[in-house]
This record gives sequence, structure tokens and C-alpha cells, in this order.
Amino acid sequence: MATSSKAERREAARKEAERLRKIQDQRNKRNRGVLIVVVVAVVALIAVAGVMIYQASGRTLLTDYEGESPAGSDLHGGITFGADGVGSPNEGAPTVDVYLDFQCPHCATFDAVNGEDVTQAAADGDATVVYHPVDFLDGAAMNSTRSANAFLVIASEAPEAASEFMATMFENQANDVTDEQIAQIAVDAGVPQEVADSFSEGTYNEWVELASDQAIRDGYSGTPTIVIDGEVWGNDENDPAGQWTTEGALLAELQSR
Repeated sequence: MATSSKAERREAARKEAERLRKIQDQRNKRNRGVLIVVVVAVVALIAVAGVMIYQASGRTLLTDYEGESPAGSDLHGGITFGADGVGSPNEGAPTVDVYLDFQCPHCATFDAVNGEDVTQAAADGDATVVYHPVDFLDGAAMNSTRSANAFLVIASEAPEAASEFMATMFENQANDVTDEQIAQIAVDAGVPQEVADSFSEGTYNEWVELASDQAIRDGYSGTPTIVIDGEVWGNDENDPAGQWTTEGALLAELQSR
């Protein structure tokens, strides 16, 4: 029986070692892939948990804001209107949050259809109305931000003219609106001249930016968005009574609750 030479045994051992090395390399590569997937999954879970904990704590992007906040504002970027004016919720009545952008043509339609009804519902105690002016359609000229800032200044210093200003702004919607034009619209709506003159200071510009980011974080990235007691309303394509484009539908919904 022939025996292997020493050189042949050495070569066979080398090949076996090479085969085992390749197997181990493949195993290591597979383990690294599994480890990466696990790490990514853990990081994602930690991030989700962090967001959930942050939201559960009631903290928002405006919680630690140290700048000036408008009257009647909340930590989700809303301005509350009730029977007793700004910052006075109507106890026991439904809450309707309205997300709007002063450069949004659909928001102009919403206000034309529902503006007077919403204002009356707040005044009559049928609903607490919370307006969220956002900057989604800002553009380089910051038209949305500057218009929202004007609304917030009015809500703080001349709240009795807030709804009229909103309606007039939407009626005169323009892509190149100037500070002077916004101020004139405000004066025409009954805002004192000295209040209108302060719009150009941009007192609430930063607040508007944070409030807009918070709206997106809360899940509302389009305008107009109407939320009644925490549920989005007004987009039922199969039922006119469930559409904000139907005159009187929103008021009827609020009064039925």
C-alpha cells in the first residue's frame, strides 16, 4: 500500500487549512451582517421609544422655547378662541383645530365657506376653535410666516379684529404681499395702526417656524386640515355632510357633538 510523501501530506494540510479559513471567513461575514441588522433595529427601536416617551411626556418643540409666544397659544402651535376671547376654551364644547397657511388657496376657500360659522361657534360656546397658522408655503419672501406673524400679533393685541383680518387676508391673497400691504389689510379689518406698524418686527416669526415643525411632527403636513376632538374631519368624499367644502357642514358637525 502506497504511503503519502511528507510533501503531499503538507500540501493536503495546507488545502484543508485554506478550506477551513474560507468557511470561517464566510461565517464571520454572515455574523457581521446579522450584527449590523440587529444594531440598526435596536437603534430604530430606541429612536421610536424616545419619540414616544417625548410625546407621552407632553413635551413639544415649543416646550423650551424662550422667545416671545403669542397670547392664547399652546405647545402645539395653536391659538385658542372661545366665547370669552383669545385663550378662553369653551368648557364642555368640542375642540376644532384648524391648520392653515395664508398662502394656501384651499385655505382661502375653507375660510370663505366656514370662516363665519367657526367664529360664531366659538362666540356662542358651541366649540373651542384653535387656529394653527403655518409656514408650509413660505417661499423666499416668507409670505406665510409674515402673514402668520401679523395674525398672531393681532390675536395678542387686537383679538376682536382677528377673524376679520383672516378673512380679508384670504380675500387679498397674493404671492408677493409686502409688509405694508399686510399692515393696510389689517387696518382695513379694524386693527389699530400702531399694532399694524409692528408687524415688520417679526415678533413671532421664530415661533411660527417651530409651530409649523410641530404640526408636521403631530402628523398634520397639509392645509387646510380640520381636526375635531383629535380626529381629522372634512375629507369624506362620499358624504357631502362630511366635507369642509359643503357650506354649513362643519357648523352642523360641531353643534351635533
